[in-house]
Amino acid sequence: MSANTWRQPTGDSDLADLSPDHGQAAPSTDGPPSTGATSAVDESGRPARRFWSPRRIPAAIVALLSAAAVGLLLYDVVSVRADRSAMYWRRRLAEELATRPLDDVWMIVGAAVAMAIGLLFFVLAVTPGLRRLLPMRPPTGIPGEVRAGLDRRAAALIVRDRAMRVSGVQSARVTVGRRKVKARAQAHFRNLDEVRADLNAELGQAVTSLGLARQPTLAVRVRRPKKG
Repeated sequence: MSANTWRQPTGDSDLADLSPDHGQAAPSTDGPPSTGATSAVDESGRPARRFWSPRRIPAAIVALLSAAAVGLLLYDVVSVRADRSAMYWRRRLAEELATRPLDDVWMIVGAAVAMAIGLLFFVLAVTPGLRRLLPMRPPTGIPGEVRAGLDRRAAALIVRDRAMRVSGVQSARVTVGRRKVKARAQAHFRNLDEVRADLNAELGQAVTSLGLARQPTLAVRVRRPKKG
């Protein structure tokens, strides 16, 4: 039996439950962030998988529309077999398809719309979805397949709280992605280089303590608040 779960820490108190002894993320500067993101693997050697969205609403809409279209077409075919005239829409559609040239504007527009809808359904079918959930490292010593995920907003809140602990930081904004964590801070006193160095150290530990399967890179930018 397998279970898919995710944890959503809501504050700094949850950091104690996350093991911080997995090393420290490489610090970054104001320049371009490094690209040394690492990907964790489980005990079987497989890379950590993303969570797949069930997409029940799109599937239900497509199923209902398909059933309605097929039912209407089947009813019209049965009516024709029963010596009744075909519906107006089917006769008009057959006439338009038989008389309009392929380079007609409406033919091109209809084909483009149908291709766009098909491409959308294809993308929904082959992509995991649930981009707001970041897969975490699989736990060890637990029988069965147990998976955990961390919400991006919760991860950003944890990293931001750690950034506000640094002396000299007036405000901070943090965005967490699958491959990169961006932190923008405003320092109202202390030297910017010192604040940046402390932020790199503090946020590097915070990012590592999240326990994510893919260790994201860290980009820290510090500036003075605007005057006035």
